[in-house]
Amino acid sequence: MREDGIGRVLVASLHQSIAETMPARLGFYEHWLTEGGLREGTIGLAPTYAVLSFLRQEGEAYHVITRRAGQYAAEWTVESMPAFRRSFIRAMPVWIRTRLLVRLMDGLVRSSYAGSRTIASVRQGIAEIDVRSSVFCNVREPVPFHLCGFYAAACTRLWALFDLETQATVVSCRGAGEPACVVTAAPGAAITSAGTNQEGTDRS
Repeated sequence: MREDGIGRVLVASLHQSIAETMPARLGFYEHWLTEGGLREGTIGLAPTYAVLSFLRQEGEAYHVITRRAGQYAAEWTVESMPAFRRSFIRAMPVWIRTRLLVRLMDGLVRSSYAGSRTIASVRQGIAEIDVRSSVFCNVREPVPFHLCGFYAAACTRLWALFDLETQATVVSCRGAGEPACVVTAAPGAAITSAGTNQEGTDRS
């Protein structure tokens, strides 16, 4: 990660998603997401802000690209974990697994941009994740739509990779002029028979 806090997982996932969603526009965005910068991990905050600023002008493509990037970030985060840790999390009952995934989500947010962090709670199986200093939501003027789709998609995919069904939703976004960037996820039944859900509260 660069000194200004941008992690490879963020820029690489954005690059991959742009290449798949808008291949004809990839050359334009590679002015900032350069091949050398991607390879060496030297793409900083200013180029990332430039990419996100231009993506917001692409209309619906912004949402498609950032959500897909969030899915990639979740997949690559899990792939980079030791196999024993993945197995350990999957073996936990649903209520414990949910709390472990909330902590894993915090690590994903921080590895994307070191200036970000999360404050999270889990109540009755519903996770609420407050993303502080979202790199996606640093805008000069509020926009008429939520900008946090990256985190919601990452959360949904992360839960699925550990055998939990959920559909994470952005309920509030600072970029849209709201007081906080908040994502909620209400896990359903486990995809495998790894345990039963229980109530509880946890903060990280």
